[in-house]
Amino acid sequence: MSNAIDGLLFSWEKNLGYGQRLVADLTDEQMGVQPGPGMNHPAWILSHLNAYHPVIEHVIKGELFDDPKDHPFGMKSQPQADRSVYASKDELVAEFVAGHERIERALRAADDSLWAIEVVLPRWKPLMPTAGIALPYLMLVHENTHFGQLSAWRRVQGLVSV
Repeated sequence: MSNAIDGLLFSWEKNLGYGQRLVADLTDEQMGVQPGPGMNHPAWILSHLNAYHPVIEHVIKGELFDDPKDHPFGMKSQPQADRSVYASKDELVAEFVAGHERIERALRAADDSLWAIEVVLPRWKPLMPTAGIALPYLMLVHENTHFGQLSAWRRVQGLVSV
């Protein structure tokens, strides 16, 4: 394993713990609270991030995958007030943890040839043509952007920071 993969894994492991802490004290009901129009609630955020875990795995393997924008919780989706649209908090967190662990295992089995693997989703090729570009974005920037939303959501709800 390379230093670059080690660094990515270090951050990925930190994200796993941070993501879990962000929702640890929430009730299942709180997961669907949307305090303002268009504000992403925790159930949507975890559902959205969980939708990207298989995408990351496919990128690592150089496989074709369905465009995540069309996923029920993809970029075209909007948070729904109906809590029944989403899995329970426990299920969402378990899926989040399992996705992180699968990706960690795949990366631990990889070597530096990983960075040159082509991203085969046509829409992404111009922006993220290789795993070396796509993985840091998907695993760190994308996930942390949504963690920032979740952190802001907590503060709007009057909850303490984590």
